[in-house]
Amino acid sequence: MIPAWQEVGVVGKMAELAASELDYENYQIFVGTYPNDPGTQADVDAVCLRFPNIHKVVCARPGPTSKADCLNNVILSILEFEQRSNVKFAGFVLHDAEDVISRMELRLFNYLLPRKDLIQLPVYPFTTGIFNFTSGHYLDEFSEMHGKDVVVREAIVGQVPSAGVGTCFSRKSILKLVEEGDGLPFDVQSLTEDYDIGFRLKQWGMEEIFVRFSVTNNKLATFAETSRSRSKVAGNVVCVRGYFPESFHKAVRQKSRWIIGIVFQGIKVHKWTSDWKLNYFLWRDRKGVISYFISFLANIIFIQLLLLWLYQAFASGPYNFISVFSEDQIIVTLLACNLLFFLNRMLQRMIFVRRYYGIGQALLSVPRQLWGNIINFFANIRAIRQVIAEGDPRRVAWDKTEHHFPTVSERSLGGSLGSILKQQQVINEEQLIHVLENRVRGERIGQAMLRLQLISARQLAEALAYQASVECRIIDPFALDSKPIIQFPERLAFKYSVLSLGLEDGILVLAKESSLSPVAKGAIERMLQHKVRYVICQTGAVTLGLRYWYRFDLKCNPEPQLAQWMQTGELSVAAANTLREQYFSTQLMLGDALLQASMLEPAVVNQVMIGYDYESSLKLGAYLVQEQLISEEVLAQTLALQQAQQKTIVQLFAEHKQQQNGAPLI
Repeated sequence: MIPAWQEVGVVGKMAELAASELDYENYQIFVGTYPNDPGTQADVDAVCLRFPNIHKVVCARPGPTSKADCLNNVILSILEFEQRSNVKFAGFVLHDAEDVISRMELRLFNYLLPRKDLIQLPVYPFTTGIFNFTSGHYLDEFSEMHGKDVVVREAIVGQVPSAGVGTCFSRKSILKLVEEGDGLPFDVQSLTEDYDIGFRLKQWGMEEIFVRFSVTNNKLATFAETSRSRSKVAGNVVCVRGYFPESFHKAVRQKSRWIIGIVFQGIKVHKWTSDWKLNYFLWRDRKGVISYFISFLANIIFIQLLLLWLYQAFASGPYNFISVFSEDQIIVTLLACNLLFFLNRMLQRMIFVRRYYGIGQALLSVPRQLWGNIINFFANIRAIRQVIAEGDPRRVAWDKTEHHFPTVSERSLGGSLGSILKQQQVINEEQLIHVLENRVRGERIGQAMLRLQLISARQLAEALAYQASVECRIIDPFALDSKPIIQFPERLAFKYSVLSLGLEDGILVLAKESSLSPVAKGAIERMLQHKVRYVICQTGAVTLGLRYWYRFDLKCNPEPQLAQWMQTGELSVAAANTLREQYFSTQLMLGDALLQASMLEPAVVNQVMIGYDYESSLKLGAYLVQEQLISEEVLAQTLALQQAQQKTIVQLFAEHKQQQNGAPLI
């Protein structure tokens, strides 16, 4: 679940990274957008074209509302998707658009569900340079908070505050939140709905966990820090990474929102309890409104004393300032104790920063403490002013901070198939309009062009390959080398509709009739432990190849029959090529037939294909009926449609002879 307000250029990169990095496949991404944010909507639309498991949600109200309101719209869409696809999600994961997700995140969540109802991962900001103290102070605070504070908090009271990112909610907890909120699981007036929700779930007796799980394989911790002085265990934890504000103004805006949500809204919503242990941590959450002032004053006093010391040490004949505390033993003792506590705090912070980032960042955490105090002070002032101006902390609007995302890769999204074919001068505008007007419901544009005989199979394959920025290769599925096909798992071949062509320069080449999504490509590579690239071939080649090689359907090979007709003189070579192309182009998979019959939408078909076991004796149609996605009657209608469109070579030959004799086709 990703709430997105003015996230142009960010959401797409996150989806790209998730698809290429996540060691998981059975997941869906729902991005919440706003009707008055066309830029973000267009960005998400472009991503949805490339990633079949990404869905755009448009909120009912114009933005910005609040993160909670956006998430409520997203959850409603998820529950509707569940009804359409007849799946039930085990976990609902909360992320921001700029998050860099750990490769093992979903596997870890899947392991802990449904025993845990709220699962929180550590958050570790990216470093942005040794002199950038603004973003650097975030990594100091999160290192200590998620390395020590939240760990102790969970151990003592069993309550975990969500960080708003890297949080997984169980299905039970989401349904409970929906029920208690009368359809609105998140508090729409809260600026820190993540913090709020942790308390609500705890009150209902649900299990919460803050999990620090370390992976021993560095390949599974792709975006971890590389310092040699970091801890090999703590430095490889499954976590969320991201860039935090680098400018003073943006950091103050973000932290003021946190202060309003946790302190002012928190006091109003979450009262003190009868549990002194929980009250202690509530006090720790809320004391910032006081301690930020005191820390800032301490900074000023420290700077003043430092300047006086420098003046007395280096000035010629300096005035000797007399300390008002030098003769008071109690004050001297308190100052000494305070110094010890301060050194202890700095030492602890350095220890936890060193564990993930190394000794260099640990040493920098000391001067960054002073700058962090200044940021927190001005954020506190801003938060208080906003609360006073509104009169009620729950009326303060969502004050979003600008997000950045690390560059993953640049890939061309390509144009539409129609525009590409027009650009290549294969069709003109009138022909494209004719196709759009005469397309069968659910039929792809390319399939319609083939049916209307406006383009050849090669031209379609070349256009699709150009659109996907991959190689086009016309193949004979019946004459392929059998060894790479036999070695390639049948389950993967049918699941992703690919044929293995063998190794080329150490990379496994797969043939596919359309583009292979980055999610599927990444999943194949992880399962095979081998680099993969794909080429786009002509329509029907993979469909027939799968039947021929894996289902041993020798009758689907038209070559013997075509050769016989050419030998008897009933067909010329040109006519045989035309029949072969028509035969290939009429092949229709059951999933495509369901789309054409408008029985299932593309997103549902994609989810079904993920859940279906292709090695099972249960056929896909029977599986759909069993899962109550379609009825027996609908299956029969779809199979009839598939059979009507998927003509045999004998039927095509008969039609060819009728045309030659001038007889009308029935």
